[in-house]
Amino acid sequence: MSLSIIIALWAAAPSYAHPHPHWAPPGPGDVRGPCPMLNSLANHAYLPHDGKNINVAITKKALADALNIDEELGQFLFDNAITTNPAPNATAYSLADLSRHNVLEHDASFSRQDAYFGPPDKFNRTIFAETQSYWHGPVINTTMAAAARQARIRTSNATNPQYSLSDLGSGFSLGEAAAYLIILGERGNYTARRNVVQYLFENEKLPTKLGWQRPQPAVTFDELREVMGRLYNETDPDIRILARRGMHG
Repeated sequence: MSLSIIIALWAAAPSYAHPHPHWAPPGPGDVRGPCPMLNSLANHAYLPHDGKNINVAITKKALADALNIDEELGQFLFDNAITTNPAPNATAYSLADLSRHNVLEHDASFSRQDAYFGPPDKFNRTIFAETQSYWHGPVINTTMAAAARQARIRTSNATNPQYSLSDLGSGFSLGEAAAYLIILGERGNYTARRNVVQYLFENEKLPTKLGWQRPQPAVTFDELREVMGRLYNETDPDIRILARRGMHG
């Protein structure tokens, strides 16, 4: 095969066939939000590295190229993200917008403090340690993921006098747990290696050095709902109520 043909084939290949873009931490003027996965995509420059002016086309392309999230789910995630921009008729959002409390950002995060205690966008090692304490062994399954989520809800409710979790916030909390099992783990049985999940949360970097690869086939809305349902079914009934309305006030 001639060199010119090899070059042409390389140029025509989809972007996900190439190594993930170079990683760089946020610099002066860059913004990040409460979601470790979206922060990772900005650090890898799938999203704008400054974390700003993210429109629907950028969102869907970043999610597809980096994580193989299909167009329907990508559109849904954008439609929710854009609601965090307080500007009227906004067509783009920033990662900092995602930190607005009780829009999408919610109490009982897996790795962030509740907004009552301070900015909810920074990784909190103590909070994440509680989450990890329910991941017994080297592989996380749906039972462990559900237990970690409900532990965070109980702790948040017990310690935060302004604890609240709307239906939307509770849904996103389930979706966040489902997402790390789907995107970072093994499809079908929905387990994920603990070290891979820890690496992304702690470093906000795609865990390719640990052997993680972009999921195949594409991640769909139906699959996300299925895993959310499994997690919900493995959640204690009292936590289902607590997750939806809170117990203070």
